[in-house]
Amino acid sequence: MRLIANNFLRCHNGSAPIELEGGGRFVLSRKDFVPAYVKAFQEGVLQDRAEQAIESLRSCRVCPRDCEIDRFNNKIGVCKSGRLARVASAFPHFGEEDCLRGWNGSGTIFFGWCNLRCVFCQNFETSQFGEGAEVTASELAQIMLDLQQTGCHNINFVTPEHVVPQILEALVIAVERGLRLPLVYNTSAYDNLESIRWMNGLVDIYMPDFKLWDAEHCRKYLVASDYADAARTVITAMHAQVGELKVDEDGLALRGVLVRHLVMPGLLDDTREIMHWIAENLSRDTYVNVMDQYYPAHKAETEPRFAEINRGISSDELCSALEVARAAGLWRFDTRWRHVVPHGAPVWLPSPRAREQAKTRAQSFVIP
Repeated sequence: MRLIANNFLRCHNGSAPIELEGGGRFVLSRKDFVPAYVKAFQEGVLQDRAEQAIESLRSCRVCPRDCEIDRFNNKIGVCKSGRLARVASAFPHFGEEDCLRGWNGSGTIFFGWCNLRCVFCQNFETSQFGEGAEVTASELAQIMLDLQQTGCHNINFVTPEHVVPQILEALVIAVERGLRLPLVYNTSAYDNLESIRWMNGLVDIYMPDFKLWDAEHCRKYLVASDYADAARTVITAMHAQVGELKVDEDGLALRGVLVRHLVMPGLLDDTREIMHWIAENLSRDTYVNVMDQYYPAHKAETEPRFAEINRGISSDELCSALEVARAAGLWRFDTRWRHVVPHGAPVWLPSPRAREQAKTRAQSFVIP
């Protein structure tokens, strides 16, 4: 089902804060900007990588789980995804950072399934129960183009870690049909380094969410004890590819890395280590969103073994998180500065039948 918004409003005031534009240091000219993938397509690089990535599904190592199963022929591993990507929804998103949502929204495509098992996931219907429907490469390409048509400022791939080959395959078609928006790779950072290498010269904006540092916390809350190792590896590669976040004259992100970190109850030591690592291994000019949106969901809300995170964070915890980030030398923190009136309709939603099938899976699946 595809719905196209007929009109959109531009409601913003004030200029971009210095943390974002850096007194002009982090500003690129919009008129001179060309999305990275355009050149890669013109040179045939995008097409070659798409072919390599799709072929890799025959023994899948797209993420750090290294399942080595034949997803090309619809065998499934941890991510429960086969040959095709599953999309839960696609729409102009106004809840993203101001530099992404602008005044027409960030063109988000939410992929179904996930390679992590976060016990506190706030979108567990999509990530764990596979809400949505499978789409072909042509259909995924059309979703990108429909988001562009609505006036979205970028194409924002949410939870892309397990469907990188399918994204590349669809991107070839979308570029042929006229896609020209910046790409946002919105990831948990539990990526395979090879996937990030495939994306080199294609992605304009990387937005990794560095969740946790301590291996035991990663094991307990993400069901991936190697998470922090993987995150450090791929975020380093992302930064090497695109550098610090840069915006246009209107404060819209064009290229670079934006690191998210969700502050969690009682885990300030993880926050401290992550912030020091960012400052020392990426750059003190890294743009960071220290997020306060945590609330207990999924297993964190229902299972006694996660009682210690079955609460929201306190104002003191948020202040302490910001203090340790500043103490590490970071200064480019995300803030709300643009007034926006949300508008527009979804460009893609799964059919009622697909939603009902997801509910059935939710009742029968046992998630470790």
